[in-house]
Amino acid sequence: MNFITNLIFKYGLTAMFIIIMLEYACFPVSSEIVLPFSGAVASINHTSFFVILPLSIIAGLIGTGICYTIGWFGGGAILSAIKRRFPKSQKGINLAYEKFTSHGASAVCLGRVIPLIRTYIALVAGAAKLNPVTYFVASAIGISVWNALLIGLGYTLRENYKKVGEYYVRYKHNLIPVFAICIIAIIINKIYKKYKRKRSSISSSG
Repeated sequence: MNFITNLIFKYGLTAMFIIIMLEYACFPVSSEIVLPFSGAVASINHTSFFVILPLSIIAGLIGTGICYTIGWFGGGAILSAIKRRFPKSQKGINLAYEKFTSHGASAVCLGRVIPLIRTYIALVAGAAKLNPVTYFVASAIGISVWNALLIGLGYTLRENYKKVGEYYVRYKHNLIPVFAICIIAIIINKIYKKYKRKRSSISSSG
């Protein structure tokens, strides 16, 4: 992990973008470390939060898009091979399938904060042939909330960014309902705005 943090220190936003992309593409990189650290470095370097956050979201969408595409064209075989090669992954893959079967697109959002599931949800969604538009919209919501939370905490804590990972391990089960509430709030807000625009257009036409 020191190698990764050194890359971010040396190459700044370019390294952050690539590493965040790789993390969402299922490479063994911990977002609980990379995202807060990226926020801390951005803060120390006086890079605006509203620059690092959109870049991290785009990187996340590209990374998760890679996994989704792989899952779409060979997900079943790949997941079976992963299970055989890494028996410990079976629990995470099965859990991801279970959550996806139960909750569909919402599992893509919630899967971003659930241990084990977040590693495999993109492959599972691709293998299940989830509609691409639905997948990327759900992913964008999940990635935006998750990245804003972790990068924001790192941005605020700066040199104390490591505390974010500690708090996540300690309170991760409490974060899931908070994350769900955030997603619901975003959806309700979008529905309300759409309803308001519709009412406004009806009033103006009348």
